[in-house]
Amino acid sequence: MIERWPALLVPGLTGSKEDFIAVLMTLAQSGRRVTAIDQRGQYETPGPDDPSAYTCPSLGADVDLLAQIIGGGDAVHLVGHSFGGLVAREAVIDGRTKFASFTLMGSGPAAIEGRRALNGRKILEEIPTLGMEHVWHHRLEPEALAADVSDDILAFLHKRLLTNSPVGLACMAEQVLTMHDRTEELRQIEVPTLVLYGEHDDGWPPEVQSEMAARLGAESVVVPGAAHSPAVEAPETTAAALVRFWNTAEKHFLDTRSHAV
Repeated sequence: MIERWPALLVPGLTGSKEDFIAVLMTLAQSGRRVTAIDQRGQYETPGPDDPSAYTCPSLGADVDLLAQIIGGGDAVHLVGHSFGGLVAREAVIDGRTKFASFTLMGSGPAAIEGRRALNGRKILEEIPTLGMEHVWHHRLEPEALAADVSDDILAFLHKRLLTNSPVGLACMAEQVLTMHDRTEELRQIEVPTLVLYGEHDDGWPPEVQSEMAARLGAESVVVPGAAHSPAVEAPETTAAALVRFWNTAEKHFLDTRSHAV
């Protein structure tokens, strides 16, 4: 099997590398090394108590470094989910790393909206005064129970939240609630871009993501039946869309290079 260019997957605000488990096998079977990460301060990646370590530019610099290591000289396909999309966007715009492609998955042009914005504000308010256990019982646990997750998954989600850096989570929540629109800056970067989202996304409304894709001149994929986490809710559809997009981006690059020679 030909080894294609590798991929780097960046999770969202309360997420971790495990959010991509359901798509990893299919993505790897396409002939790629695929790496999913915990961002600084998330789950198994420790982080300091310095709020400046959790700004999108700081976290984007981590993505830059990881992409350069993973790529080893080759271009890397970059995927950012939700808040991870805002972080990954920083890495693309700063121009320090050449990416093979960029996928915004369930992510938007600016601050998150609707119910998830309300939840984010509550998390931001409650972490410093009431603590992470309170956030679990009043914010994340009810959502997990409503999704009817298994006891094992529920225990994992609980452990994951409590392992997060409280400073990091609060700072990331503030970032996702106040992010300004950088779509025009991203459009100036010549990188194949995919906007992929669930048809029932309750983070950034589907129409907002569709409009962002149009502004970017990017391909847009709507995942039927999925909400805010297509890689979890519709993994096969999501993985197939990513593989097809990555293959097309690589073919375009190689065709362009051969015509230039």
